[in-house]
Amino acid sequence: MESVLRGLAVYFVLLLVTRLSGRRTMAQVTPFDFVLLLIVAETTQQALLGEDYSITNAAVLIVTLFVTDIVLSYLKQQSPRSAALLDGLPTVLISRGQPDFHALRRARVSLDDVMESARQQHGLSRLDQVEYAVLEISGNLSIIPREQ
Repeated sequence: MESVLRGLAVYFVLLLVTRLSGRRTMAQVTPFDFVLLLIVAETTQQALLGEDYSITNAAVLIVTLFVTDIVLSYLKQQSPRSAALLDGLPTVLISRGQPDFHALRRARVSLDDVMESARQQHGLSRLDQVEYAVLEISGNLSIIPREQ
């Protein structure tokens, strides 16, 4: 039973930390972010397993983590409020060609990153060609070009 409680605690701590740290695009992942991810993975493994390195304990923890994830996915399907709480909402970074600098700062996305996506997705070279830029829940940038 201790393994299940430990697994649930670690799951929700990781969920909370991930939500608080905010979404960033994959293009913004630095080598240090990758190293930090490895450190978090090792720390998480130690917190989950404690002193019990048995296959049984590992199996219990794996099942606990997946069942928790499945239960939360059902909860998100049933309740839009819980989905917004657990996953967040898309963030509009540019609206009608005008950057929202507060949203860009909050999302830790630079205007250069947005324009890079605009160039890659649609071949746009200027800000006034972008109708909307949205940081999606997944961390991807969606660019909607302005009608000609």
